[in-house]
Amino acid sequence: MTYSIVARDKQSGLFGVAVQSHYFSVGSVVTWARAGVGAVATQSMAEVSYGPLGLELLAAGKSAGEALRALVNADARAATRQVAMVDSSGSTSVHTGGECIPYAGDASGDGFSVQANLMDNDTIWGAMKDAYQSSLSLDFPERLVHTLKAAESAGGDIRGRQSSALLVVDAKPSANYWSGKLIELRVEDHPSPNEELERLLRLSRAYEYAEKGERLISSKKWEDSERAFQRATTLAPELIELEYWRAISLFNSGKKEEAGRLLGKAYLKDARWKKLTGLLVKSGRLSEEPKIS
Repeated sequence: MTYSIVARDKQSGLFGVAVQSHYFSVGSVVTWARAGVGAVATQSMAEVSYGPLGLELLAAGKSAGEALRALVNADARAATRQVAMVDSSGSTSVHTGGECIPYAGDASGDGFSVQANLMDNDTIWGAMKDAYQSSLSLDFPERLVHTLKAAESAGGDIRGRQSSALLVVDAKPSANYWSGKLIELRVEDHPSPNEELERLLRLSRAYEYAEKGERLISSKKWEDSERAFQRATTLAPELIELEYWRAISLFNSGKKEEAGRLLGKAYLKDARWKKLTGLLVKSGRLSEEPKIS
């Protein structure tokens, strides 16, 4: 009772899986991925073991087709399942059982598979395929969310909306199955889960740039740090913290007047940031208390 996409990005080699359903906490069931190995979506009358077992088979060198056939052949209720996999070469395999509730179907392309069941109509997976293939200008995680939104625009789950999830892992294999996750976002219960997932992805990107800015501050690369923080605050202007750290980066790079202006705005919104500035001075992170303008 779900629509999803599994994919390997040709340019970056990243793997991802995204899903939406009228089901509480769909990401805890459907989305599985392992860095350097592949991604799995297990849905319909979901058998969760398809996720970890599928990834183990892929990690052992099986192709997506071989791994999925092995699991389907061992499953007495395979006719009720809908499962898709993508492997490290970008090959995909999908199973839509004959007992999946209509409308149910799937479509595959170069390095990806989209699948849906219990949909409002039979155009959903086609709309998803078109959306993914026509959005090459977007970064990979954004393409996955864009594909979910296309499914909803085409009619989506016949029961409505509730939860969504996005999981993106690295192209390079990791020492264990839990590392190598680049983005893991879940909307457990929301009236517009895809839009909320899109918002969370935007915030996640903003924090990525802010963390980069923090690392650059530690390396005393003030100009590079300021650019990273500027990108972060552009992505998430509603977050006071990102604007605050951008101001600290500006101050440390010698742009004290601009820093004072931004800090003044932050202090007006929440006085706790002024207290933090004092602690930064005390700890040596700042040479002096900035003058506020």
